[in-house]
Amino acid sequence: MRFFREFLKDRIYPILWGLVAIGVCAAVFWLYGIRSDAIAYAVLLCFVVGVLFALVDYFKELRRHFARLQSIKTAAYEKTEIPDEYGVAANDYADLVKALWDRIDRLEDEQFRERMEAEDYYTTWVHQIKTPLAVMQMTVKSEDTEQSRALAAELFRTEQYVDMALGYIRLGEDSSDLTVREYDLDELIRASIRRFAPQFIAKKLAFSYEPSKVTVVTDGRWFTFLLEQLLSNAVKYTYEGGVTVTLTEDAKVIVKDTGIGIAPDDVPRVFEKGFTGANGRMNTGDGSNGGRATGLGLYLCNKVAHKLNIGLSVESEVGKGTAFTVDMQKEEITVE
Repeated sequence: MRFFREFLKDRIYPILWGLVAIGVCAAVFWLYGIRSDAIAYAVLLCFVVGVLFALVDYFKELRRHFARLQSIKTAAYEKTEIPDEYGVAANDYADLVKALWDRIDRLEDEQFRERMEAEDYYTTWVHQIKTPLAVMQMTVKSEDTEQSRALAAELFRTEQYVDMALGYIRLGEDSSDLTVREYDLDELIRASIRRFAPQFIAKKLAFSYEPSKVTVVTDGRWFTFLLEQLLSNAVKYTYEGGVTVTLTEDAKVIVKDTGIGIAPDDVPRVFEKGFTGANGRMNTGDGSNGGRATGLGLYLCNKVAHKLNIGLSVESEVGKGTAFTVDMQKEEITVE
C-alpha cells in the first residue's frame, strides 16, 4: 500500500493532466453540439485506455522497485550494478551512485596503502628495537643480583609488548598472512615455556607441564603468539601456587593457574577489546606488571583463534585461579 501511495504521488501531475485533457475535449465537443452519448463514450474510452497504461506503468515500476531493494541488500557487502532505470532524474541518481562507488574504491585503495605502510613501519621498528633490548638483556644477565633479575623481567615484558604491537597490526589482514604446515605441538609449547622460565623463577611460582604426542596443522608463529599471551597472563595474575600447562591427546592445550581469578560477571567479556574487568583495573600490587591491564592481550588471543579456526574458552573462579583451553581440533586446517 505504501508503494502504491508513493506511485500515485510520483505520477500525480501526469494523471491530473490526463483528466484535464479529457475534460477539455469533452467540453469542446459539447460546445460544438456533438451528441452527449458520443462524448460519454469517448471519455469512457480515454479513461479505460489511461487506466490500462497506468497499470502497465505501475507493474513495471513495481518490478524496478524490487530490483532496487535487492541491490540495496547486496550493496551492504559487495559492489552492485545499478538496476536499469529511465528518465533524467533516474540517470542522474545512477551516475551519482557510480561516482560514490568510485570514491569508495579510491578510499579503500588509499586505506590499504596506508595500512601496508604502517605495517612496514611497525615491522621495521620491531626488528630495530629488539637489537637494543637484546643488548640490555645480555648486560643485565652478566650480573646475578636482585636488581639485574628485576631489570631482566621488565625487559622480557617489554619484548612481549613489542610483539603485541606488531600482532595488533598484522591481525587486521586476511588469511594470506598464514604459513600453515604440520607441527609437533609439544615442541612449540616447550619453546614458549623455556622463554617464560625466568618469569616463573623470579616470582617463585611452581610450574608443571603434562605433554602428549600430538601433531597438528597450524601456523606456528601465530599459535606461539597466542600461547605466550596466555602464559603472560598466568604469570601476571598469579602470586602464589603455580601454573600448569596440559597437552591432551585430543589436541587441547590447557593453561591453568592458581591466580586471583576472574569475576563471574567478567568471564563472558574477557575477550572484548579494551575490557579489563575488576581485577584488570587494579594494579597487581607487586609492582611487576608495569601498571594496569590494557585489555588487549586476550582480545588478540581471540582474534588469533578465529584466524587459525581453533577454539578458545575460559573457566575461572575468584581466588582459586583461571584455566584457558585452546582446542586445536575445533576445525581442520588444510595445507594448500
